Amino acid sequence: MLESIAKTLADPVAPQPVIASERFVLRPLQRSDAGLIAHYAGDERVARGTRSIPHPFPPGAAEALVARALGPTRSEDVWALDGTAQGLGELLGLIHLARMDRDQSEISFWIAPAFWNTGLASEAVGALIAANPQRSQTMFAEVFQDNPGSARVLTNNGFEYLGDAESFSVARGVVVPTWTYALPLKKPR
Repeated sequence: MLESIAKTLADPVAPQPVIASERFVLRPLQRSDAGLIAHYAGDERVARGTRSIPHPFPPGAAEALVARALGPTRSEDVWALDGTAQGLGELLGLIHLARMDRDQSEISFWIAPAFWNTGLASEAVGALIAANPQRSQTMFAEVFQDNPGSARVLTNNGFEYLGDAESFSVARGVVVPTWTYALPLKKPR
């Protein structure tokens, strides 16, 4: 049994696809993204909107994130919103899709403050749902209750409210009330 668990943990996951949308592509992270990730994630407004980004953002954290995202046994896929083909920035934000059991996944995202209120988050979430790269039957998401914009991104993409919960915010150093959402999907063939 332990052999089976060790083999499962060592099995590489499928490569991440590039997912096109109207204003950008979702592409796997590259080592060269670390500088912009550190710049944007170092913004307290970005960090406070997430569960896991610390503030202040420590040196080396962006490089560690990129290394994990490129790892063959990663537990989540991370895409950069890359708008260079449309004359936008090389890194507009990140979107994550964490693997869960029973063909489920959890989506999370952040957008660089310069691009807030432009619809990029809604477009990224919609593109990821349409591609469904992990072949999920259900996607979940959780947003802090003091971030109604992120809640709108989810509901605009068909997510349904499940209930209230709480989650620890590393940047805030406290437990924060959240709203939890789910989106049932048809599994692609």
